[in-house]
Amino acid sequence: GGQLGILIKGPEALEASGRIDTVVLDKTGTVTTGDMTLTERIAADGQDIDRAHRYAAALDQHSTHPVAKAIVAAVEGTIPECSSPLAVAGRGSEGEVDGHDVMVGNPAFLTEAGITIPGELTDTVDQAASTGRSTILVAIDGRATAALVISDTVKPEAPAVIAQLKGMGLRTVLLTGDSKAAADAVASQLGTDEVLADVLPTEKAKIIDELRAGGRVVAMVGDGINDAAALASSDLGLAMVTGTDIAMRSADIICVRHHLGVVPDAIGLSRRTLRTIRGNLAWAFVYNIAAIPIAAAGLLNPLISGLAMSLSSLFVVTHSLRLRNVGAHS
Repeated sequence: GGQLGILIKGPEALEASGRIDTVVLDKTGTVTTGDMTLTERIAADGQDIDRAHRYAAALDQHSTHPVAKAIVAAVEGTIPECSSPLAVAGRGSEGEVDGHDVMVGNPAFLTEAGITIPGELTDTVDQAASTGRSTILVAIDGRATAALVISDTVKPEAPAVIAQLKGMGLRTVLLTGDSKAAADAVASQLGTDEVLADVLPTEKAKIIDELRAGGRVVAMVGDGINDAAALASSDLGLAMVTGTDIAMRSADIICVRHHLGVVPDAIGLSRRTLRTIRGNLAWAFVYNIAAIPIAAAGLLNPLISGLAMSLSSLFVVTHSLRLRNVGAHS
């Protein structure tokens, strides 16, 4: 495992790997690079796009979320201060900037606050979603003023890895907080069997529990703090090393190699290890069941018995060393 960039925490991971039939993959930072960039800015009629962008950056400048970082990195001009930004999980943030009430978040965040989204911004949201991009809306004093389109890139190896997991007989599920349209666009690039979109961070563990209640044996792959509960709830949790400490603490397997191919490698290695353990155990049982009665009847010379036992141990060790031939997909 160490040679392949895989840390298996304990025997429970080996047991679970032989039973899983579904792999749930978080989108951002797992199947995508997580390096988000602001690619488009659209202002509502009569609104100042630079002002709206600066106000959005004021709310997000101290956030570690990839979307917030992308908004702040692309801002032009001085970012004003926001005295008390309030983050709403899975929705956005709000606060006061230069004496104005500002909201920054997904369309649902503004709609739930009773803010009407004008047609030009709605069109931007729809067009971005059709290409797998996300749109963040900005509202100032209760009026939607701008749309900021954020792009993320699917990891080059992701489609091949998904195909490999499916080839192992596993059902693949893409899990994301993005809109259904944006999630479907990414899933079409990946080739996943199922898409679960519009999932709040607090709902990820619930989704895993529902899949398990439906009879599935679930492996969860994630990297963020929002994935920790889902990783712990799954039958087999796999955390990418690029993720947070809490995610790695919650997982059964930590994938140290910076390549998504480590996921099928980890599942494949765990399965082969489990098969090797069972094979060794079966050999030992058969060997002893056959030899003990012969020895008890006095028909087996002790020297031959000792040699045979040594050969048995040699077989087990040699059989186990075959695991070193498992190669990495990189």
